[in-house]
Amino acid sequence: MSRRRTFSREFKLEAVRKVIIHGMSTAEVARDLSIRDNQIYNWKKQFESDGTLDELIGKDVSTENELKRLRAEVRQLRMERDILKKATAFFAKEND
Repeated sequence: MSRRRTFSREFKLEAVRKVIIHGMSTAEVARDLSIRDNQIYNWKKQFESDGTLDELIGKDVSTENELKRLRAEVRQLRMERDILKKATAFFAKEND
C-alpha cells in the first residue's frame, strides 16, 4: 500500500511560483516535480483564497505586467517613429 506524500508550504509555493512568474506550464512543472498537475491547480487556488499568493508574489506579477505593458508601448512608439521617418522622406522628395 502506498503512503500518501506530504509537501511543505515552501515546496507548494515554489511550484505555483514557477507557473505564475516563470511562465512554465502546469504540466511541465508537475512532470519536473513528479507530482500530478491538478495538485498545482489546487495549491494555487488555496494560496489565492488565503491571500498568500498576493503577498508573496504579487510584486513579481505586477512587475511582470508592467514589463509587458512597457514592451508593448515601445513597440508602438517604434512603429510610429518609423511611419514618421517614411513620411518625412516622402515629403522631402516631393519638395525637390
